Parts: sequence; structure tokens; C-alpha cells
Amino acid sequence: MNTASPFLEPLRGRALLEAQGRILVALMLRDIRTRFFGKAWGFVIAIAWPISHILILLGVYELIGRSAPYGESTALWFATGIIPFMAFSYMSRLISLGVLVNKPLLTYPVVSVMDIILSRAIVEALSASMVVIIMCSLFWALDIDFMPTSIVEAAEALLASMLLGLGVGVVSAVVTGMIPYWAVGYGLFIIFLWITSGVVFVPSALPEQLRTIVSYHPVLHCIEWMRSAYYDGYGMAVLSKTYVIWWGLGSLFVGLIMERLLRGKVLQ
Repeated sequence: MNTASPFLEPLRGRALLEAQGRILVALMLRDIRTRFFGKAWGFVIAIAWPISHILILLGVYELIGRSAPYGESTALWFATGIIPFMAFSYMSRLISLGVLVNKPLLTYPVVSVMDIILSRAIVEALSASMVVIIMCSLFWALDIDFMPTSIVEAAEALLASMLLGLGVGVVSAVVTGMIPYWAVGYGLFIIFLWITSGVVFVPSALPEQLRTIVSYHPVLHCIEWMRSAYYDGYGMAVLSKTYVIWWGLGSLFVGLIMERLLRGKVLQ
């Protein structure tokens, strides 16, 4: 006869949540410690990497004597393009690699594929936030006006970039779990996304036919969204915020369904 009080049931649920939280924290700490050369300080490199991209592009433009194609500050122009792109690409690529790198942990019953995906998503969200804080501090030190016309729009653009990265990353993680070589192919594909995403060009300045083609690029809309928060009237000919949101939610939904249906093959 079961004499357990029904009032103990909520405690069991809370204990389950606490255990799940400990698993996520452990996976997050493991991820941070194993980034870049297996050292904890490698996480600092992961945060500084997007900043190095901006400095490299600034150096190239300085050498060839070119200025920003839009606005007065070349540094701000590149930052508003690179930060949303990196928020997407880091989120999607590292979630994609998460299942492959942590596959041995899946032999433990308490660790699931979704635990790995969620822990990586949290780490990347924190990393993106740190990049924004460091960039703002750097611009403040260099006396560069980094405040957007609309802080809300800029925050929404960053969140939309991470949502898109999360959705694409979940789909890619499931595929990578079954086909490890997919990780290499997706890494190369990100280079193509970089070239065509509008980081270094103004999409609305393209010929109409070409502009129509690039308008199907979801990451391009994330960048246009971010820049619209800094430059009045920017991106109105191309930007579609709902397109990005639907891409993010749609890919996340597809990825979760795939993880559920293909879980057995991922664990093999």
C-alpha cells in the first residue's frame, strides 16, 4: 500500500527540475572549459573572435583607402553587420557540433540530446551578450557613438539572429549526429552565407533582380534589422522582420520534430 502523501508530488517535480538544472550547468561548464585548446580562458578567445573580425575588416578598408558604404563610421557599419551574423553563425554552428563533440555523454541515461543543445544555446546567448558589452565599451573608449536610434529594435534584431541560429542549429545538430561529415559541409556553407549576407554591402543598392534573389537570405534580414536600428530609413526596400521570425520558429519546430523522430539514429 502506498502511504506517500500527495503533497510530496510537487517536491518530486521540483527535485527533477533541480537535477535537470545541474545537468545543464555541468554541460555548460564543460563546454566553456573545452573551448579553444581545452582551457577555460579559451572562452575569452571565443568572445574576442568577432571583435577581431571587425578590426581585420577595418584594417583592410584602411589599406585600400575605402570608407563605409553607409553612414559616417566604418567601425559602426561593420559592427552592426558582424554582430548579428556572428550571433547566428556561432549559435547554429556550435549547436550543430555540440551533439557530435558530446556524443560519448549520451551513453549516460541522464543526458539527452536536448540537454546538449540547450546548454550550448545558453552559452552562445551569454557569449553574444558579452560581445555586445565589450564592443560598446570599446566604442565608448574610442569616442565612437554606438547608441542606436532605437535600443529596442537593436535588441530585437540580436534576439532574432539568435533565434534563427538556434533553429538552424537544432536541425544541423540532428543531421550531424547521424552524418558527422555534415559539420564540415555546414562550416563551409557559413562562408557562403557570410559573403551573401550583406555584411560588407548595401542590399538595397543592388539591381532589382539581384536584390530580389538576396532577399530570400534570412541572415541578411537580421543584419538589415540591426542596421535599421542605427540608420533612419535603412533597409526598408528589403527588410522583412516576420520573414526572419518565421524562419527561426519554423526551423526550430522542424529540428525538434527531427530530434524526436530520429533520436535513435543520433544515439547510434
